[in-house]
Parts: sequence; C-alpha cells; structure tokens
Amino acid sequence: MWLGALLFVVSLVSFLVAYQLRLGMPAAATGGSVMPAVLINIALFTIFALHHSVMARSGAKAWITRIVPHDLERSVYVWIASLLFLAVCWLWQPLPGMMWDADGWLRWLLLLVQAVGVWLTIRAAGMISVFELAGVRQANHQRPVEFKATGPFGLVRHPIYLGWILLVFASIPMTASKLLFAVVSSAYLLAAIPWEEASLVEAFGEKYHTYQRQVRSRILPGVW
Repeated sequence: MWLGALLFVVSLVSFLVAYQLRLGMPAAATGGSVMPAVLINIALFTIFALHHSVMARSGAKAWITRIVPHDLERSVYVWIASLLFLAVCWLWQPLPGMMWDADGWLRWLLLLVQAVGVWLTIRAAGMISVFELAGVRQANHQRPVEFKATGPFGLVRHPIYLGWILLVFASIPMTASKLLFAVVSSAYLLAAIPWEEASLVEAFGEKYHTYQRQVRSRILPGVW
C-alpha cells in the first residue's frame, strides 16, 4: 500500500514539474495544424477522467473486489489513477502560443489566487483523510459518515475542485498548452459534480441532503 502511496505522490510531483516545465514553454510553431495535438491531449485526459469517475462508482467497486481483496480496492483504484495521471503529464502534447503573462501587482495577485487554491486543496484533503485519498488506508465503511459544513466544506461542497480551478487558471505564464489543460480538466470537474452528488445521495440519503441545504454552493460561492 505504501508503494501505491509513493506512486500517488510521484504523480502529483510529476504534474507540478510537467505543468511548469513542459507546458510552461510554448512549442515551436511549425505552420501545421495543432488539432492533432489538441485531440491527443483531450483523449489522454478523457481516459483518465473516465477511470476516475466510472471506477469510483459502487458497481465498479463491487466488480474490483471480485478480483482483489476488499482491503486493496481503494489502493488499486489509486494506483491505476496515478499511472494514468503520469501518462497525462508526460504524454501531453505541447502547443505553440503564449496566451498571457503578468508582471507587478497582477503577477502577485495571480500568485495569491494560486496560493488560495493550494490551501483549499490541502485543507480539504486533510479533512477527508490524506491516507485514504492516497490509498494507504481503505475507507472505513463501518465508521459513521458525517458531512460537516466547516472549513472549506462550509464554503462550497467541492472545495478540492475549486482549489484545482484556481490553481490551473491563475498560472503564469499561461501558454496555450496550460490553458488547454486548465479548460479540459476543469470542464471534467464541472461535468462530474452532478453525477458525483447523485452517487452521494444514493449512498447517504438524507445525510447528504442535509449538507446540501447547509452549503448551497457546489463550487462557486453564492453562484453555483
């Protein structure tokens, strides 16, 4: 399990390195169409996203536990997700073009937005349990589940997703490669929220309905 956790950490570090170095420099313009590279990138993230969503559903979990012991179900899910995310990071096709850069106070503002995104992600992940997220510890289904409207989860129902969007869209400099990654990954998160919440309602019923009434916003405070 700890090997899987190491793979999880490696995938996150790889994202930071690849995002800043590989995607942070525009590819050389060749004069040809960028559409093949765009389609490859979308396909890469779609494969990762499909695993992330489909294999997290109860039916898929039941299928996995027919192959591996129940105690390893979460670990196997994280291992596969980490490998797919590594593939996204290192097979992503750089695109030509710089979208924007910033200096002075605007640069500091964008860095502050990114810092808020990092804080939201880390704080919310800690409240869920970093060890369960990394696949070190299987979720304890015997433990009563409580949805508490505190900390980041008192601001929006999906603070990790909000943190991710702030992080990728406040990036400087913003190349075409980074912008495509930000748009595709954020679009997936927004599309996944209704599906994810329907699963939570199915699993926890009134408990999650109560939390939804307490925290009205899904991802954008006071808007949606």
